[in-house]
Amino acid sequence: MIRRHFFLVAAVVAVLLMLVAGGLKLAFGGKAPGAGGPGGGGGGRAIAVSQIVVQPRAFTDRIEVLGVAKGRQSVTITSNTAELITAVHFRDGQVVSKGQVLVELKADQETAGIAQAQAQLSQAEREYTRWKTLADRGIAPRASAEQYMAARDTARAALASASAQKLDKVIRAPFAGRVGITDIAPGALISPGTPIVTLDDVSLIRVDFSVPDRYLPILREGLTISAAPDALPGETFTGRIAQIDTRIDPTTRALKARAEFPNADGRLKPGMLIKVGIDQGQRQGVAVPESAIQFEGSQASVFLIAKGPKGQVARRTAVQTGLSSDGFVEIVSGLKAGDHIVADGLNRVQDGAAIGGGKGGPGGAQGGGQKSGHQKKAG
Repeated sequence: MIRRHFFLVAAVVAVLLMLVAGGLKLAFGGKAPGAGGPGGGGGGRAIAVSQIVVQPRAFTDRIEVLGVAKGRQSVTITSNTAELITAVHFRDGQVVSKGQVLVELKADQETAGIAQAQAQLSQAEREYTRWKTLADRGIAPRASAEQYMAARDTARAALASASAQKLDKVIRAPFAGRVGITDIAPGALISPGTPIVTLDDVSLIRVDFSVPDRYLPILREGLTISAAPDALPGETFTGRIAQIDTRIDPTTRALKARAEFPNADGRLKPGMLIKVGIDQGQRQGVAVPESAIQFEGSQASVFLIAKGPKGQVARRTAVQTGLSSDGFVEIVSGLKAGDHIVADGLNRVQDGAAIGGGKGGPGGAQGGGQKSGHQKKAG
């Protein structure tokens, strides 16, 4: 009996020892307690990370301001009378020419008025012709002929007025362009000022924007600029400054300018929010990929790869950043060309951790020397 209990106790103790050993193995990643881990001054297993060599890049200093796109000409077609629509001569989105009839309104009364004015003019012309003949023969006084001439001229004016009233019942395109979407249909009653359809000439897009007066020396008519619509991410359009205002706003100290962008394919739409970029020149600056920078509040840092007691280690290094563009961030201070830094996976790295792995991560040494935009927001 005692021997059986002894073997049972020994088995329980063995199981407990195995459990303790397994727990220690999991806790120390397969190393004995006391072995150095990440952050242990370079001891222990090295963390595999991507590395890059810091190199200078070409930056383009740029002023960026916001503006709203509008067509070369834009108008909302309305009526100046209250009347029923009898015919619609366009389709939604159709390209129309200048003077093309868009909508016809009911014009029965105007048609009758023209017929009446035409009849009165014919009668006035006959009477004037008869009295003029009599006056030329000396049979009738010259004053009577002149009275009938005045009556004839009055009838002509009445006919012109009746014709103009009928013209108000025919609505035409004031310029060539593309009409928008409308719900107007024959039989609808419209009142003065009721929108019928929009008409835009979008063969050329204009963008008005304002820049602080301190940038006046770099502005000139004909200067090439770029446009980046928020609605078309990744796309850039090239245009020029067409006009610069003659006055500076005394309240905002800003100068208004107008840019024009060719729009043959119609990609730009009136009403788009446009980010206008004005280049100031190029310069060289040290830059690193955005993925290589950590931000804690307003402080930025990178992991600089340095030599440790047993190999390479990651040292957290504070840096001062400039503006970013094309996935790269300018480093104003804290790094120099030729430094090696951790390219990504920063959440797995601690200060002083042993580093392993290859070079040439995202934006590696091959990326040096490429052109990169550098923006300044005006204001």
